[in-house]
Amino acid sequence: MTSFWSLCLAVALLCGPSGPPALSGLALENEVPLRPTSWLPEEKVTSVHLPKGRTRRFYFTLKKKTPSMSLTVSPCGVAIEWSLAARTLKDKPPKNPHWSSKKSMPEVWWRGPGTEAKIHSYVGNSVDTYAGPAYAPASLYILRLKSRELDTKASVFLHEGPGPSWAFPDLPTDRRVHMLGVGMTSVTLSWTPSPSVPQPGHSGKHSYDYCVLVNRNHNHNSACAAHEATDKEAPRKTEPKGKEKKGTVWPVPKDWWWQQWDVHEGRLSASDEFEGLDCACRGVESVCTVSELLPDTQYYFDVFVSDRVNGTSAAYTGAFARTHEEARPAVTTLKEGEPQQVRLQDEHNARQRGATFFSFRPRGWQQNGLLTLQSCNSTKKVKVSVLSKGKVLTSQEVGERLTQIWLQGSPSYLIKLENSDASAAARPKRSARSPTFLKIQASSAYHRQAAPVFPATLQLKSFNKLRTCDSVTLAWMGTEERSLYCVYSRRVSGGRPPADRCLGPESRPDSERILCKYFQELNPQRAVTTAVVTGLESGVAYMFDVYLIRRWGLPLKYHSKTVRTRKEC
Repeated sequence: MTSFWSLCLAVALLCGPSGPPALSGLALENEVPLRPTSWLPEEKVTSVHLPKGRTRRFYFTLKKKTPSMSLTVSPCGVAIEWSLAARTLKDKPPKNPHWSSKKSMPEVWWRGPGTEAKIHSYVGNSVDTYAGPAYAPASLYILRLKSRELDTKASVFLHEGPGPSWAFPDLPTDRRVHMLGVGMTSVTLSWTPSPSVPQPGHSGKHSYDYCVLVNRNHNHNSACAAHEATDKEAPRKTEPKGKEKKGTVWPVPKDWWWQQWDVHEGRLSASDEFEGLDCACRGVESVCTVSELLPDTQYYFDVFVSDRVNGTSAAYTGAFARTHEEARPAVTTLKEGEPQQVRLQDEHNARQRGATFFSFRPRGWQQNGLLTLQSCNSTKKVKVSVLSKGKVLTSQEVGERLTQIWLQGSPSYLIKLENSDASAAARPKRSARSPTFLKIQASSAYHRQAAPVFPATLQLKSFNKLRTCDSVTLAWMGTEERSLYCVYSRRVSGGRPPADRCLGPESRPDSERILCKYFQELNPQRAVTTAVVTGLESGVAYMFDVYLIRRWGLPLKYHSKTVRTRKEC
């Protein structure tokens, strides 16, 4: 008889003014509308949606002669309040009820006198379990859950009988995730094995996995909290009208009323719990190496022990670590206006493989500068890249011709020099093994708006009709800017002249300098200047070089010209 009235009482809880008007209107006169999600099933993990500020109630009864019970509530990150109470009723309802006789008998029973005893309460965001003897005189148990901070979720599991429920995996005494090693792009983790997980090598099948979650924001105390954080970070896409959403990890009801009161509760599966997370589940090994990380970046690591059968998991105490930064290469500072000769590292030598770096900081508030480079080897090209604040501003190859790069708009620049892959592939093996030399210079140009203009041609011409026994007349093209031109000469002996294009006027002896003159012509088509070299010996071959010496950049060398003076005049 008592069991019958307990069942009637459970049905009565779901009727009356607390029910929705829409459903009450559809019910028969003495029929009680039943909300199935208000009844808490046993031995099943139930997912509960908790709207902010609203109390959710669930009811359950215990079977006859049940000695004990346990109730586990797992919050989803946000702190919640939950309590368990037992309501005791009298055996019989009142004989003369004062309200309408049309009320159903279970409702009359529920509105009768009774007492309610509070068994357990908890406030927090950790998994909490009540385990104790059954409340003998109780007719009905009431579970109340409430979230005061945000809309959230919680998982509830009811177990009848003595002993643990085994619904959630057990955690060891030491729940911390330990760092075995931190590198530049990888981190090795370890943790104490869970008592629920069989050790590696154990015969038979097992239903547990260790899952490792990595993110750059913060640690999570449950897989559900990780899901909520992922949903908040993911961009929300508006669905076109007429199209339904595809399946999501947490089903969202369409009707507002059901969302407020009876949001989908159901059993979770292991695939649901970790679906959509950047998480790796890797068997029962308690050591894991996370690779493909970014250097100099802080990461948060969470480890979950997952039960594939029950669709539950338990979280270890997460850890965080910052990966090591990349090895910074040696950077040489370029001095203002000072040329420097560079020997690049051999791409075929493993010890010397890599790039060479220079830094330059222009003077003046305009932050303008000029970078000039020239390869000293006749068959080798060099790739130069200019960077500022981690971004590549320009990248080009430097060959036998002088290269100018205009620097503008940044307080400092990083210059990267390396052998060109294309030129290295085209060179013979003997040439590839020889070192690569390069000449570089950087200078500030705070009152300039662009790089200096090169002459139209670098050819050096001599006039045969003006050639005498002791003099030679030379001509070359200049520019519209006022620059200094210096003429050098030397006698051609039987040996081969040096082919190093980086030999500038500073490397020539003073005895070889013939003259220096300034020249400027605003009309580029008429920018031709001449020089008469006298005091030469008759019948002797001379090699003449002309250098354009500018205030900014390396000297520009014209093509050499060999002229023999006349024997007879």
